[in-house]
Amino acid sequence: MALPRPVRRLLLPVTVGVELVLLIVLAVTAVVGALSVVLDRRQRVLRLALMGAAYIAIELAGLGALLAVWVATPFRGRPATEASNTAVLGWALTRILGAARRTVGFEVVLPEPLPVTALDDDGPLLVLARHGGIGDSYALVWLLTARYHRRPCVVLKEVLLWEPLLDVALSRLGACFLPRSARSAGERERLIASAAAALGAGDALLLFPEGGNWTPGRHRSARLRLLAARQHRAARAAALMDHVLPPRPGGVLACLEARPDIGVVIVAHSGLDKVTSVSLLWANLPFDIPMSVRWWPAATVPCDEAARIEWLTTEWAVVDQWIDARHDGRAV
Repeated sequence: MALPRPVRRLLLPVTVGVELVLLIVLAVTAVVGALSVVLDRRQRVLRLALMGAAYIAIELAGLGALLAVWVATPFRGRPATEASNTAVLGWALTRILGAARRTVGFEVVLPEPLPVTALDDDGPLLVLARHGGIGDSYALVWLLTARYHRRPCVVLKEVLLWEPLLDVALSRLGACFLPRSARSAGERERLIASAAAALGAGDALLLFPEGGNWTPGRHRSARLRLLAARQHRAARAAALMDHVLPPRPGGVLACLEARPDIGVVIVAHSGLDKVTSVSLLWANLPFDIPMSVRWWPAATVPCDEAARIEWLTTEWAVVDQWIDARHDGRAV
């Protein structure tokens, strides 16, 4: 369970002190990694240490910028303050991903031209993204802020409140942190619906319907869960989709109920989605396959709940087919 926001803010100086110590430790580790090139020709220790140091340095700079925005808040209007918070988040993510490209080979690639016009419109948008591999959340939020100039409202797990930059920046932008100890799925859906209802022009609600990162184990567990719940049709559909987890419709339905006027975009990506463990991360460093991202407008959303569930399952089947084609080298 995360601490209340006032407590987290009071503890920020302590967090900054801890990160400064970690920065020194990582600098020493980088020196050791550089000297051990004979033992590790791929320089994985050096790469990870440099990436960690860069992340902390960028995070500290971002927190300083967010503090400056907070100090100036009484002298500025809400739109200007939100624009500044979004700009700081975009700046930090741009530099984090740039450091990741230089140190560990993490790169984001988008096919052009993009077949999406909804991202260019000013209306509120619901972005439904698959969740798999390392760094996908950072990459997608970066695309929304830096490339498409959207104010991101992200639905994510409450545990990420322990990450200072995400806590401060995303909380100011209306992010929905879902508590692990929620009494029921209905409570989480109410939180998501509230976030969707608050969306304005230029806002994008980023939601991961799968509820967690894809791994082979989670894929098997999801199928067993559906079978245990006697949802045989959904279990059969899940068995046919090897590259994604079966989407949980509750949050999506809550968004559509709260904002029936919202545009919907589907996001698929592949490349690093099979890096699902620490051992695989180590084995694949530095990455030589980019994270390839594809966006497309969803099909027209039906009106009734049962049809919406089928609509979501169909959209996720398209995501699975696209990923399968990418793995076979057939997709663009």
